[in-house]
Amino acid sequence: MFKKILIANRGEIALRVLRTCKEMGIKTVAVYSTADAESLHVRFADEAVCIGPAPSNESYLKISNIIAAAEITNADAIHPGYGFLSENAKFSKICEEHDVKFIGASADMISKMGDKATAKATMKAAGVPCIPGSEGILEDYDECLKLAKEIGFPVMLKATAGGGGKGMRAVWKEENLQAAWDSARQEAGAAFGNDGMYMEKLIEEPRHIEIQIVGDSSGKACHLSERDCSIQRRHQKLTEETPSPFMTDSLRKKMGEAAVKAAEYIQYEGAGTVEFLVDKHRNFYFMEMNTRIQVEHPITEQVIDYDLIREQILVAAGVPISGKNYFPQLHSIECRINAEDPYNGFRPSPGRINNLHAPGGHGVRIDTHVYSGYVIPPNYDSMIAKLITTAQTREEAINKMKRALDEFVIEGVKTTIPFHRQLMDHPDYIEGNYTTKFMEDFKMNPPEED
Repeated sequence: MFKKILIANRGEIALRVLRTCKEMGIKTVAVYSTADAESLHVRFADEAVCIGPAPSNESYLKISNIIAAAEITNADAIHPGYGFLSENAKFSKICEEHDVKFIGASADMISKMGDKATAKATMKAAGVPCIPGSEGILEDYDECLKLAKEIGFPVMLKATAGGGGKGMRAVWKEENLQAAWDSARQEAGAAFGNDGMYMEKLIEEPRHIEIQIVGDSSGKACHLSERDCSIQRRHQKLTEETPSPFMTDSLRKKMGEAAVKAAEYIQYEGAGTVEFLVDKHRNFYFMEMNTRIQVEHPITEQVIDYDLIREQILVAAGVPISGKNYFPQLHSIECRINAEDPYNGFRPSPGRINNLHAPGGHGVRIDTHVYSGYVIPPNYDSMIAKLITTAQTREEAINKMKRALDEFVIEGVKTTIPFHRQLMDHPDYIEGNYTTKFMEDFKMNPPEED
């Protein structure tokens, strides 16, 4: 087992990893930027090393400084958390070259799964369902029409050089395809100087459902069931839950088996997630694989009583997994509390927290690094806490979340607590009737007068 782990991250995930290390009797090294000198992970670690000024590219993303910190403290492993360098193949490789164990995927694995085209081809070879579509750029309209008929309408035309929604067209009927093809190519050519197009099956009323997996060095993998991450804003998740209210026992079994098949096919080592889009007919398609721990991992831990960070460390140290698949016995919901103003377009709200009161009680968990007097720097992600409630049923978990949000007081900065409180009262959310498009129609009620 490792004697000392350097945690190459900040905020709540740094503190989360640190706590498990301490419980396992492993010494910890915190790294921090000058903006994070007063952070709790710095205070509670056995050792702490300043790795640069506030900007991420001069501190948390500066590989040479992190490796130097590991060398001067004699750390024999590095846990990257999520974000920053957690899925950086170069960092994983450099750790290996310096005989420091990277608690995550290998450089080769990160490269394979980080490239979407390679990942999709690999998953197809593994027999995992992928979104039907063209193998490459469509040669002409005749090929476009032929493929559309093969995969069935609706379809989505996408510019190969696309971005910002330009050169994208949803086509529901054959008679509209020619016009969509012409206008998408014209728009893409004008925007990118490249009118190349490809096609995918349009996923109707999509849900974003991911399967948590763990694999060991022998190539064996297991799954820890699903998380529904469909409520998103600009592709950023806002709240997650497990089990998904859309899931059936049959679908859960199929998706779990597909995720394990994917992990074992690539001989994946560590904790990761296989992410799927699921349509309204409950057909599921591989989207991507995240080769790291996820922000939302606590809800999985809560429903199966399982420490995922501990498992990551054990697997990295060569300990084999049990191979058992896990299924949720409870219901858990996570609300990401961000320093943002939900009444003003979710504008970031850095600054000093003047007063903080955290909720408690049975079935309430808070993962956070903030405290009264803490100054939220403007340099990093705006998430300051994760509020998790767990209960026997979904209805109970929602009611517990409402109560916990009502108790959660953060003064001095704006937060997304009011958004989550209104979400918990939304009829469609209560019914479990939501997709990735949910936030497009969500409107905040005006704030109550003090």
